[in-house]
Amino acid sequence: MLSEEAIKKIDYELTKYPDDKRQAAVMSALRIAQSENGWLSPECISDIAGYLGIPKIAALEVATFYNMYDLEPVGKHKITVCTNISCMLRDSDAIVDHLQEKLGIGFNEVTEDGKFCLKEGECMGACGGAPLMSVNNTKMHEFLTPEKVDAILKELK
Repeated sequence: MLSEEAIKKIDYELTKYPDDKRQAAVMSALRIAQSENGWLSPECISDIAGYLGIPKIAALEVATFYNMYDLEPVGKHKITVCTNISCMLRDSDAIVDHLQEKLGIGFNEVTEDGKFCLKEGECMGACGGAPLMSVNNTKMHEFLTPEKVDAILKELK
């Protein structure tokens, strides 16, 4: 299930840790596999555990604890909106409502064309830029307004 390219990347991550601490690379391995596959299937998590030489449950615990990992297929563009206190106080509810109306989906749903998925996120540690959202766990957008959200969606389409 893991491609040769993914294994090369995981092997590079493993160089950062002592040989007897392969479990330390589990987060990186999950990220690499998810980037390649779009999500983490049970088989993929099992393959990662096997490759790292750790119990399957240890890899699954990490994959289920952090909200950046997807255990079900998601849209091409996963939009995660922070709804924690700082963002909520700066009107993240209005941003969520706007996204749900624009995309025609709720949290944990994918648009019919498979392009967008909407997720509710925990604090992203950029409270000074609230409200904010990330796209595909890689690009953060701060100081959101409905107009700014529309521009971001247009760019993603």
